[in-house]
Amino acid sequence: MGRRPAVTGATTLDPMAGLRARDRALLAVERLKAVYPALSELLHVNPFQMLIATILSAQTTDRSVNSVTPALFARYPDAAALAHADPRQVEAMIKPTGFFHVKAKTIIATSAALVERFNGEVPSRIEDLVTLPGVGRKTANVVLGVAFGVPGFAVDTHVKRLTRRLGLTKSSDPVKIEADVTKLIPPSEWTGFSLRLILHGRRICVARAPRCPECVLNDFCPSSTVRAKARRRPLTPTRRGVRLAHGR
Repeated sequence: MGRRPAVTGATTLDPMAGLRARDRALLAVERLKAVYPALSELLHVNPFQMLIATILSAQTTDRSVNSVTPALFARYPDAAALAHADPRQVEAMIKPTGFFHVKAKTIIATSAALVERFNGEVPSRIEDLVTLPGVGRKTANVVLGVAFGVPGFAVDTHVKRLTRRLGLTKSSDPVKIEADVTKLIPPSEWTGFSLRLILHGRRICVARAPRCPECVLNDFCPSSTVRAKARRRPLTPTRRGVRLAHGR
């Protein structure tokens, strides 16, 4: 009998290439946890402020929101005050955030609903939050996770882009993405993972030209352009610091 043909390249196969979606998700959780804090860059001191700031953050940067909310909350410190505000005055205060006519109407209506149905307090259940004007699952999950410490996986444009690039979902529907990803990681990681994906999407995995050589996920991300050349990293990463400047 002839000798068995040699298997070429067997020692150079990348063990990261065969990772399942769950493995990639858990590894991404650990890698990003070592780089970014689990925080929102929206300035707030209570659930009401977090809710209003999150609504204002639509189609703009956190920096723009943070530039107007201190004065807004100084004048309207709670739901009762904002519910009775003059729309024109609110519009003038939030104008830098864009779409200020619609946003002013929304946050006033949301405040009125809080007063009428929840005694002026922000509810801590997603079933209640999504009944408020202008509050969808993304906003509700942000408020739950950041203001109440209740696990919630918020899907914004950054999370949508990164979860697809990482192969954690094939969907472009935020509700389906939320369902797909939350099946892969423990509830205790939902909020932190979402917040860190947002920060990573703003700084490294940007939409048009992702900075793959600088990415801590580049050795297992299916979309990485430098995966084959990446230095293999341990599953438990060392802690690294990152400068967190406001803005998307």
